[in-house]
Amino acid sequence: MNPSTPLWQLTATQLAAGFRDAAFTPTQALEACLARSAEVNPRLNALVTLDAEGATHAAEQSSARWRAGRALGALDGVPVTIKDNLQVRGLPTHWGSRALDGLVAERDELPVAKLREAGALIFGKTNVPEFTMQGYTDNPVFGPTGNPWNPALTPGGSSGGAVALVAAGGCPIALGTDGGGSIRRPASHTNLVGLKPSRGRVPRSGGLPPIFLDFEVAGPMARCVADVVSVMQVIGRDGMQEEASLSARILYLPRFGDHPVDPQIAKLTDAAAQNLAALGHEVTTAQRFSIAEAVNQRWALLAQVGLAWLVEHPQELSARPFDPALFGPVMRANAEAGRTASARDLFDLLFEAERLRGELASLFDRYDFLLTPAAAALPWPAGETHPTRIDGREVGPRGHAVFAGFANAIGLPAIALPCGFAEGLPVGLQLVAREGGDDALLALAREFERAHPWQRFPEL
Repeated sequence: MNPSTPLWQLTATQLAAGFRDAAFTPTQALEACLARSAEVNPRLNALVTLDAEGATHAAEQSSARWRAGRALGALDGVPVTIKDNLQVRGLPTHWGSRALDGLVAERDELPVAKLREAGALIFGKTNVPEFTMQGYTDNPVFGPTGNPWNPALTPGGSSGGAVALVAAGGCPIALGTDGGGSIRRPASHTNLVGLKPSRGRVPRSGGLPPIFLDFEVAGPMARCVADVVSVMQVIGRDGMQEEASLSARILYLPRFGDHPVDPQIAKLTDAAAQNLAALGHEVTTAQRFSIAEAVNQRWALLAQVGLAWLVEHPQELSARPFDPALFGPVMRANAEAGRTASARDLFDLLFEAERLRGELASLFDRYDFLLTPAAAALPWPAGETHPTRIDGREVGPRGHAVFAGFANAIGLPAIALPCGFAEGLPVGLQLVAREGGDDALLALAREFERAHPWQRFPEL
């Protein structure tokens, strides 16, 4: 660690090492992150709620613990942000909607509470699309978030504010959620690591009504795999502690069905497959992979039905009035689609997810990991919901997200890792493991990171 490196550029792992060696204090680290956030946020609109006072008090307590040799662990004194669909005690929860105006959390949601108990400095909340139901980050309350590699473009979503601030140096770690790629795709668009844990690996309680049920999981975004591991050691249940095999069997899936992929993304993911093979892994390429198609076609229905349920059960959110007329037009349309969906429609989705579970179980008898692009498109203009064309072909709202939802439907762990740049914009790959294989997945990610380091900062 270069002593001249600004504190806001350090990873959580490097910060903890500096605290231990008394090179600097958590208070100084927080001050650096707050200053950097103030510098970049006017261009990015990533941080929507700030609690500098509370974080400063926590930093002073952390600094005292490190001086006394009683640090709580690797995250003690590390600045962290929380996605604005997770409850943080004493702070407003907007969920990107005007309908929640005035809602203030009475307690931390469980993963947030665990971070706080571990000494993490929670200094703010990050922007999301309304009800975290879209793959970009814009809402009627705060407006769009920009990508730090080009603020005119989106960082993706729904964890767009989270990744934008981490990538720009505002903090080393962010906590978010993933209900259909909402951690992995934004991480891939911003040169970060983003982990979607196995279903149930991160316990949740005390949060917003679960309109994605347990298909949505909480997970970390960071600049390196070690920081992701540190967060999971705090918020996750104990894992199997397995290690990646010396020669893992990896099935490379360059595309799903006939869905288009940006040629530059395809080229970089091809190179990543070759790099994994060069590390000694057995990489097999399947040119066509269509077993996730039925789930992909139906995936949006889950959140639509969940939103319609929330409209009919407002007491699950708050005792205060809840007016759906305050929704943005897209969310009003989604709520109506959910209201008019039939029980058969929803059963079709659940049935196809169960069918996919069986087919993937057979696949994981032959392979240890799946490799795909993390997203099918490069970032697009920040105010647009999705790219309408990929590789010259028209696509719908989830055309860029075809590689993501299947992992949520089955509860599989999946991680996005940087694998290069195209047109000055980051590109990420996705690795997926069998359910419960989080530790093996992280071990393989660490190996790839060591061989192909990616840390760099955008010029803002």
